[in-house]
Amino acid sequence: MKILSADDDKDLLALIAFTLSQAGYLVVKAGDGPSAIKAFESESPDLVILDINMPGASGFQVCEAVRAKSRVPVMMLTVRGEEEDLVKALELGADDYLTKPFSPRTLLARVKALLRRAGMENSAPLAAGRVQLDVEEHTVQVGGNPPVRLTKLELRLLQMLIANAGHTVSSDRLLMQVWGHKGSGDRQLLKQLVHRLRQKIEIDPAAPEMLQTAPGAGYKLVVE
Repeated sequence: MKILSADDDKDLLALIAFTLSQAGYLVVKAGDGPSAIKAFESESPDLVILDINMPGASGFQVCEAVRAKSRVPVMMLTVRGEEEDLVKALELGADDYLTKPFSPRTLLARVKALLRRAGMENSAPLAAGRVQLDVEEHTVQVGGNPPVRLTKLELRLLQMLIANAGHTVSSDRLLMQVWGHKGSGDRQLLKQLVHRLRQKIEIDPAAPEMLQTAPGAGYKLVVE
């Protein structure tokens, strides 16, 4: 899941990004309105968090720009007691709001609830062939073998591969979805992550039958 968070308060933006990243979300940050609109268009986030008062373009204006193109869930950050801001945000199409100040725990709970309502936070197991992934429990089960615990990075990688089972996923796309960035220097990290995941799902990790390498392209999950 990718979340765009826009706020000109650097400390608050860093807190939001840290809280969501620790929960396993990929966070894209923007410090003003125009940057938020640009990031929304280029990153295609699954949820948008907007502060109302931002330079360049207000959260209201960004919300309007988002709603003109997408029904992605939008959460507005409002100052406590400013009812007019809340009403305007909802009229512009915002799905939820959070009043400042708020705790990281509250933020995370509201984000999860909003994604569930939007039908995007799915805790049901995902499956491809003999591979079954439980996103909520962070475990993978192959055939009748016992479930195996996954790290957050392994979970993100396997989610992408299951979603594209039978098709090659480029290394650049995997790097972007798993780590949030790409570059030739990170391909070794991806290679190591694939190696660790093979240790958990393959009968013989040295001769993988499911998680295969597409030379010069990326990786794919081969299913029956």
